[in-house]
Amino acid sequence: MNEFLPISKKDMEERGWEQLDFVFVSGDAYVDHPSFGPAILCRLLEKHGYKVGIIPQPDWHSTRDFDRLGKPRLGFLVSAGNMDSLLNKFTAAKKMRHQDAYSPGGKSGFRPERATIVYCNRLRELYPDVPIIIGGIEASLRRMAHYDYWSNAVRRSMLVDSGADMLIFGMGERALLEVAADLQQGVEIGNIQDVQGTCYKVPNMDYVWDYLPLPSYQEVASDKKKFAEAFKLEYLEQDAFRGRKLAQQNDEWCVVQNPPAKPLSEEQMDEIYDLPYMRTWHPIYDKDGGVPAIAEVQFSLLSQRGCFGGCNFCAIISHEGRTIQRRSHESLLREAKILTQQKGFKGYIHDVGGPTANFRRTSCDGQLERGTCRGKPCLSPIPCKNLVADHSDYIKLLRELRALPGVKKVFVRSGVRFDYLLLAKDEFLKELCEHHISGQLKIAPEHITDRVTRMMGKSNRKVYERFVDKFTAMNKKLGKKQYLVPYFMSSHPGSKLEDAIELAEFIRDKGYHPQQVQDFIPTPGTLSTCMWYTGLDPLTGEEVYSAKSPEDKLMQRALMQYWLPKNQAIVRKALTKAGRTDLIGFDKKCLVRPAGGQFDKSKNDKSKLTSQKGNRPKNKAIKKVRR
Repeated sequence: MNEFLPISKKDMEERGWEQLDFVFVSGDAYVDHPSFGPAILCRLLEKHGYKVGIIPQPDWHSTRDFDRLGKPRLGFLVSAGNMDSLLNKFTAAKKMRHQDAYSPGGKSGFRPERATIVYCNRLRELYPDVPIIIGGIEASLRRMAHYDYWSNAVRRSMLVDSGADMLIFGMGERALLEVAADLQQGVEIGNIQDVQGTCYKVPNMDYVWDYLPLPSYQEVASDKKKFAEAFKLEYLEQDAFRGRKLAQQNDEWCVVQNPPAKPLSEEQMDEIYDLPYMRTWHPIYDKDGGVPAIAEVQFSLLSQRGCFGGCNFCAIISHEGRTIQRRSHESLLREAKILTQQKGFKGYIHDVGGPTANFRRTSCDGQLERGTCRGKPCLSPIPCKNLVADHSDYIKLLRELRALPGVKKVFVRSGVRFDYLLLAKDEFLKELCEHHISGQLKIAPEHITDRVTRMMGKSNRKVYERFVDKFTAMNKKLGKKQYLVPYFMSSHPGSKLEDAIELAEFIRDKGYHPQQVQDFIPTPGTLSTCMWYTGLDPLTGEEVYSAKSPEDKLMQRALMQYWLPKNQAIVRKALTKAGRTDLIGFDKKCLVRPAGGQFDKSKNDKSKLTSQKGNRPKNKAIKKVRR
């Protein structure tokens, strides 16, 4: 019978264990499910013969909680959790979030800011001689000197600031097993320097060989051009097959980054997702109503990793990589059968996908031997001539899943790349519309002006509109009424006020009423963050504008929801600032009405409508439109 991994000495005693090999300290509550990194890594170590326990969300105000499982034989593993602890705690406006989906009851306050650093400091107080290995999204994207939005400063590598011995970046299964095997053989942690997917530290570059030097922390912290130069080298070498070793001096330590870990084979992916997960939160959270984050993934299937979409604001390139790694149909069918037996399953598989649902193969042939092309995008903004657009494997998988006994419907919700879909035959679009949408399909054009989509690494407005037409035609052919729910982003680098206004007009003309608006957040490790901080595109040297003042950001965000009463004043201010007072008035093309029902004409005013209070024409532009 399956059981949860130990979280207390009592659990260890029940297993007859006196000492653990590894103790995993996590910023998340303990959910034993394959969508949660700590669960995957601990279950994998367990399968390979190691004794592992978890300390979830320890009280960091003292060392007592960190000693809950005693001193491990081989080392501590530390992660802030499935999200960066600062992104988890603060909004784009740097306001405190009041909920944390990865904590019991969804309550906030269970983890510190910069959790990885805080946890390592406490562990060093307790056991200064025990190896500490950090990983997870927070450490992975902060592995070299990086811009930190929340402190508005360039910070050193998290490997240095945490005092840890090693940093595992990316999806760490392969690297962790190699490091664990070396530790088991008695190799000192400081001598483990050849594992791909890891960073280690040495006093200076005299201790490194066959590497590319990056500008030092001191240089990138004081010179934005040097920061862009360093980022460009990191970005271009982010490949497991052709990537070079990198080294950067961070004050008293030189941080060395080995090339990323090799992609996992189909068999290795199957091994990870076939492990004996409990598939729920630990019973200690029952009194709090559980851990909300599991709701989104409890009846979903992760079929692949990696993404070659090339969105510049996304961290997947730096974390999971561009090379697709997929599970076999047999593994996914086994997990689907398990889902049908789970409590609460009502016949619906909520999602089958990954970072991008319809990427089930590498972007081109031979990629697993030679790697991805250096500096050449696969899909956007212009598709590579060698790109293979093929949905046949994904279609076959979806058909097999929906044929399983007990499965009523299989949805695709994790995001579909419509530009990739358009490059293939219409068979997948037909399959998608006919069987795998619950009335709405979420897609992410993100913006519509050429300047902004180019900076985003996204396809342009014409491509999106071509997809909308195809989607509409296909649903009409099938006799279905289904709608697109597009996601847009405000204040991305390159987006000026006029771009935001053009997007608002597009939203108006399409009848969209987005309920949620994503404001760009500069997170470590992305090309867009480098542009936002430096004002430069690091790949081309082109100067890039970014809206940085709170008011400028608020204007761009408000324009995307111009019809909301709370946004009227700031939208009027934005339109006036941009010289677009023609969009203030009572005409159906206007975004907002004038304040107080009167409109003071200016030379920029193209509207001929005026009105007195109580005698206003109906404003069709703010009519509720079903999406």
